[in-house]
Amino acid sequence: MHLSSDEVIFWQAGFVTINLTLVTTWGIMLVMVGAAAWGTRRLTPGLHPARWQCALEIIVSGINGQIEQVGLPQPAKYIGFIGTLFLFIAIANVGIVLPAYEPPTGSLSTTVALALAVFLAVPAFSISQMGLRHYLKTYVQPTFIMLPFNLIGEVTRTLALAVRLFGNIMSGGLIVAILLSITPLFFPVLMNLLGLLTGIVQAYIFSILATVYIAAAVAKPIPKAAEATAQSA
Repeated sequence: MHLSSDEVIFWQAGFVTINLTLVTTWGIMLVMVGAAAWGTRRLTPGLHPARWQCALEIIVSGINGQIEQVGLPQPAKYIGFIGTLFLFIAIANVGIVLPAYEPPTGSLSTTVALALAVFLAVPAFSISQMGLRHYLKTYVQPTFIMLPFNLIGEVTRTLALAVRLFGNIMSGGLIVAILLSITPLFFPVLMNLLGLLTGIVQAYIFSILATVYIAAAVAKPIPKAAEATAQSA
């Protein structure tokens, strides 16, 4: 038994390593790209679209609705980033139903990379929306004394994003592995079903927190209620 898919190494030369986490991550990305290319090639504006188009529209509308509820009135600007985050994490997590599959989100390297993407996206969206000067001013509000605390807050919330996702997915996979070794198959199957729900919830929490951070950066009102709700989930 190993704690992380990082421990399964296929090839290594110096500091360059190809492990199971990397292979699984790229596999999921290729599946997402292929599914997006196939699912959008024959979209029709008619009243009777295909079932797959209906499913696609439901997903897009749902993500747009969540982005809007958090406080971003033009979700089309953000759905490319937020939607990709949610779908990647959700697909990575629900793959636990596949035999011998280990979710890349159970690796700290993956969750740190996702958290760093959010860390970079927040100032990028803020600067594009409000300008560099406005973004830099947020670090000295309400007074200049808050500068170090605001900087520390940026780092700690990034770490919190990474550790929250890693801890939940890794611990869930570890519990199932332990149960498989000491109990019959039936109980671990129930745990896997619970893991599916947990995986979707964690994908939602991660993406909604990213949306909250972006909304706080691009607008003066900070949606504290939405952030508090997501943090407590």
